[in-house]
Amino acid sequence: MMDGVFADYRQTARTVATGERVICDRALWQRLDSLGLVRLTGAEDAGGSGAGWLEAAELLTAAVRHGVRAPLAEHDLLGCWLLEAAGQTVDDAVRTVCVLPPGGESTTPVPWAADAERVVVLWPAGDEYRLGEFDTAELSLTPGANLIGEPRDRISVDTTGITGHPVSTGLVDELGRKSAMVRAIQVCAALDSAVTLSVEHVASRVQFGRPLAKFQAIQNLISDAAAESALARAATEAALHTAIGTDWQSAQLDFQIATARSCAGHAASVVTRNSHQVHGAIGTTHEHRLHEFTRAALAWRSEFGSVRFWDTQVAAGAVAAGRQRLWALIADA
Repeated sequence: MMDGVFADYRQTARTVATGERVICDRALWQRLDSLGLVRLTGAEDAGGSGAGWLEAAELLTAAVRHGVRAPLAEHDLLGCWLLEAAGQTVDDAVRTVCVLPPGGESTTPVPWAADAERVVVLWPAGDEYRLGEFDTAELSLTPGANLIGEPRDRISVDTTGITGHPVSTGLVDELGRKSAMVRAIQVCAALDSAVTLSVEHVASRVQFGRPLAKFQAIQNLISDAAAESALARAATEAALHTAIGTDWQSAQLDFQIATARSCAGHAASVVTRNSHQVHGAIGTTHEHRLHEFTRAALAWRSEFGSVRFWDTQVAAGAVAAGRQRLWALIADA
């Protein structure tokens, strides 16, 4: 069903874009809402569909596969989940989420802020955080975009005099884990699609009287890209299954998520380089779909933590485990 909806949309409307900046197509959003996909993981008694992260991962993967840009994860898995977890009501408004540092101004771009109707905001207050929800029109917003044109806007919120709803640091930590996992899933989907396009291209393209797939150098490029993509996907699926099985509270989960993000980040470099190399000049054109996946992977791998940040987290986790517990840490991951 997900593939059918997105494939039909791509053929008829596609993502609406204004210059270099993508905007969420509200007609598509309404259709997804009517199918119960906009709040796929929301509680049924609160208007959601009651599904889980495995179903959400399939939805995100299908959207990536068809090149559809929409704040599905930011709305359902992050913003609406956070409101429900904090005991707040959730309506049909399109949401995204932002964690503010002291001072009230976002230091990192907020995904889809300008396109959302409301922003769920967390800000530090002593030993805990406070949660508030703001209409986009109430915020001071500086528009921006990532490498593929998705809105990444900086916001400023004056929280002076706003009590907000108290939120524990544990819930904020869980939001961080889920945010990182979202991007890992999306990067893996983009890498898999780039590898699939590359395999199809070298199998059908004939050069010097035989398909490109028959040349050993091309085979090496494809196999390296496929191996890196598979490694990233395996690490991400392992982290996701641990998260689901332990309600995002496993002692090993932070290391597993860091490993998944590190693997996905490095895989993005290899898959992008190799897939464009086997496609040749046609792979650099706007008309060819390859850039929809390679640029997306490069954009998403730098969000909710850079590759260097996640590499550092993996190294720190290994050092903390020490010689006695390192193998158990790796085996569990």
